Amino acid sequence: MDTAELPAARPAAPARRAAALRRAARELGLVAALFLIYKAARVAGADRGSTAVGNGEWIWRVERLFHLPNEAAFQRPVLSHELLVHLANGYYAYVHFPATAICLIWLYVRHPVRYLWTRRMLAGLTAAALALHFLVPLAPPRLTALTGMVDTGSRYGPAVYGPPDTDALSNQYAAMPSLHVGWALAVAVALITVTGGRLRWLWLAHPLATLLVVVTTGNHYWLDGIVAAVLLAVVCLVLRRPRTGDQPTHPPTQRPGGWPRQRVRAPRAQPGHPPRRADAGDVVRTP
Repeated sequence: MDTAELPAARPAAPARRAAALRRAARELGLVAALFLIYKAARVAGADRGSTAVGNGEWIWRVERLFHLPNEAAFQRPVLSHELLVHLANGYYAYVHFPATAICLIWLYVRHPVRYLWTRRMLAGLTAAALALHFLVPLAPPRLTALTGMVDTGSRYGPAVYGPPDTDALSNQYAAMPSLHVGWALAVAVALITVTGGRLRWLWLAHPLATLLVVVTTGNHYWLDGIVAAVLLAVVCLVLRRPRTGDQPTHPPTQRPGGWPRQRVRAPRAQPGHPPRRADAGDVVRTP
């Protein structure tokens, strides 16, 4: 028997598990580092309140010029139903990061190629958004007196932000673009690409609900969501699209001679002889 024909031995199960854990830890560390950079960059540009309020008033006037719906008129009917206000505040506070994290974890486990594409898409969108946050500080409607909008978080709870002048954890003058809307739309795009059937378009309910929530709670203008969608479209055009169908996490094992390891097939028995079982040397090779 030619020992060169033997298929390469597969790594032991503990070694495979250890490698998988190392990859998962590396990805988790990378995502955590990106999040910390995002938070640090937001806080670094949080001291331009007067400029941000002036920009907020300008955005408000531009929206009226283009006949976009009035955010305050949209908020008023919701304020008359306290339950709706609590639901909107809860969605804003508790859905944004968990939904994105769950999507990334699921893609990492089930669709690794799409996971990498989605991670790059989110990183590109966030980097572009941070650049705009530095260039154009923008106060949200709840901090722009001209809008007449209510800060539903501080009035009804749960509140995500404290007073903007003393908030050391976030930059509240970074409304343009809305990363709540941008990340929600990125999650929907990723999930639509890996699911089938007409029902996959229901994933768009997440970014739509997010847009309505950020406007209702006074945290964003309509234009903040529109700009986020445009930036995401640009990032998707720049990124190389993943190949059709996910590729396996590990490539096929190659033996030293260059032939990929193939499934062993039992040889046919000669006439008048009982069937013979395949042994390790009976390897079927395909050119």
